[in-house]
Amino acid sequence: MANEKEKKRVCSFCGRDESDVNFLISGYSGYICDECATRASEYVKEFYASVHKSEIQELQLIKPKEIKAFLDEYVIEQDEAKKYLSVAVYNHYKRINDALKHEGHKRQKKDDVELEKSNILLVGPTGTGKTLLARSIARLLNVPFVIVDATVLTEAGYVGEDVESILSRLLQETDYNVELAQRGIVFIDEVDKIARKGDNPSITRDVSGEGVQQALLKLLEGSIVNVPPQGGRKHPEQKLIPVDTTNILFICGGAFDGIEKKIAQRINTQVVGYGAQKNRSVIENDDLLKYITSQDLKAYGLIPEIVGRMPVVTYLHPLSKEAMLDILVKPKNAIIKQYRKLFAMDDVKLEIDRPVLEFIVDTALEYGLGARGLRSICEEIMVEAMYDIPPKGSVKRITIADVEEIKRRKFTRQ
Repeated sequence: MANEKEKKRVCSFCGRDESDVNFLISGYSGYICDECATRASEYVKEFYASVHKSEIQELQLIKPKEIKAFLDEYVIEQDEAKKYLSVAVYNHYKRINDALKHEGHKRQKKDDVELEKSNILLVGPTGTGKTLLARSIARLLNVPFVIVDATVLTEAGYVGEDVESILSRLLQETDYNVELAQRGIVFIDEVDKIARKGDNPSITRDVSGEGVQQALLKLLEGSIVNVPPQGGRKHPEQKLIPVDTTNILFICGGAFDGIEKKIAQRINTQVVGYGAQKNRSVIENDDLLKYITSQDLKAYGLIPEIVGRMPVVTYLHPLSKEAMLDILVKPKNAIIKQYRKLFAMDDVKLEIDRPVLEFIVDTALEYGLGARGLRSICEEIMVEAMYDIPPKGSVKRITIADVEEIKRRKFTRQ
């Protein structure tokens, strides 16, 4: 009987027998069951959530030039957009520190100047680096940062996701620490997809266009929003988390395909007289996005209230051939560097001559996909070489040197 009692294992916390729980975890001098371990984990999360607030006070300001220098390592060109982003993020840090200063000294009399946020809108053709800028800057920041897609958003009550799901992502990023989430940055991609379908207000419901823009207003301007913890639809018995969006910086990006026509129409209508044809030829060259104004955004389909809540509008210009060549080889995460690393894992050195790189860029420009099209073309070129990689040690180098060989899917081995 004594041996049976010695073999009997119970949870040191709740005292339940091994047969009454799913499993026991052994420790130095006892055991803990799975349910007690789960509860202990929840207590630890609540404890660290309570001390995160003090961690926010350790924010160190990163100067705009430092932010831009970091972005230069990952994104080629687009200096204008980088400057706007760097300044916006820097000012966001200063607003957070100013708010924390007043919270820590509640008796301190506040001055009359209240710092307001300036949400940003990035406009540029597909493949120019809008999403890459957001992902790159997320590596640097020590505030919560999430990237969400506007294409899945619909008006409340319809199939799709509610606007509040944007904040659900931010809460998940901060492990549901509301204090941290209320000082985060949200990048809303593909915002042009929620433009209303015509210049005039629709007589029917535009559930994925103007309806979403109206719902976004309360987020952008700063208000308390009740957010479902796990996202999805709200229902009466669900516990909601109130989130104040006053100190959340919103950065929106979109291709706004066809907005150049709106810009050209607006500019050309102002050109009259004998020199009209000459002035038109100057205006219509290269990049029209540099002339974009809030008037063009409203003509495209953004409601005036949304445009007013994104006071900073900047553009990303189309990439030149030289810029595309640099994108292939220069950034830290350049595409060619990634392929070379893949081959190096098999002890094979990959060599690619410049004519091949130019062929890749010319094909991408022909397709009109921007930098986004470079990877698909590279993948098509590399697939045969990667499929036919020999055993380690038999081949030390693979050279891709001739454009005609690429077209015939042949590779030279040395």
